[in-house]
Amino acid sequence: MDDLFIRQAGIDWAQVPPDSYLWDIEAFRGVERLCFQKPVTIFVGENGSGKSTLLEAMAIAYGFNPEGGTRNYSFSTRDSHSPLEKAIRLGKGHRRAAHGYFLRAESFYNVATQEEVYARSGLVPIPSKGYHEKSHGESFLALAQDYLRPEGVYFFDEPEAALSPQRQLTLLLEISRCVQEGSQFFMVSHSPILLAMPDAELFTFDRGPVHACTYEETDSYQITKMFIQNREKILAELLE
Repeated sequence: MDDLFIRQAGIDWAQVPPDSYLWDIEAFRGVERLCFQKPVTIFVGENGSGKSTLLEAMAIAYGFNPEGGTRNYSFSTRDSHSPLEKAIRLGKGHRRAAHGYFLRAESFYNVATQEEVYARSGLVPIPSKGYHEKSHGESFLALAQDYLRPEGVYFFDEPEAALSPQRQLTLLLEISRCVQEGSQFFMVSHSPILLAMPDAELFTFDRGPVHACTYEETDSYQITKMFIQNREKILAELLE
């Protein structure tokens, strides 16, 4: 824990407007601080439970552009981030990250476009990687691989969105390698493959305030296992 770049995230509720929807998110009720013990932290839970809201706020508080990219990216296609970013207080370790990236599935197209703009303008010293010239899944994985570096802090919001199961395993290996080189990751994921990351710390946003959970306790694992083991029966009941 002493070597982590981000050791905790606190919420200063005095900075949240009284009419904000954040007060109605069950996972946030009564939560003032989350402490992180591992170099990989994964937020898991149902859609709309607050996972991405917290991840986005943490990424912005750490200096990343709300739509994603490196800390050098500064552009806005649509202002959609929540007021939580003004209330987040990050507790940082003694090390300073040398690299980092905020990857969002929903705004990946915008970031890939901006990467081309920066390359054409000469604002970055390297040519564009041409992510739009690849398939969605290939460009998604290529971007992650291109920006994963030792001693970095990475925020990934549903990185499995464009990846096949095989590519998800590739990403898992890349993240594991990067962790061994001193990096720290925060992820939102529904993928039972990525959730199985060895020695990762999982926080569930289901069933009450956000709290730590095991891999086997996640709905992603339980529902996937149940479906695989009882596929014909479940489909018959659903489609009846």
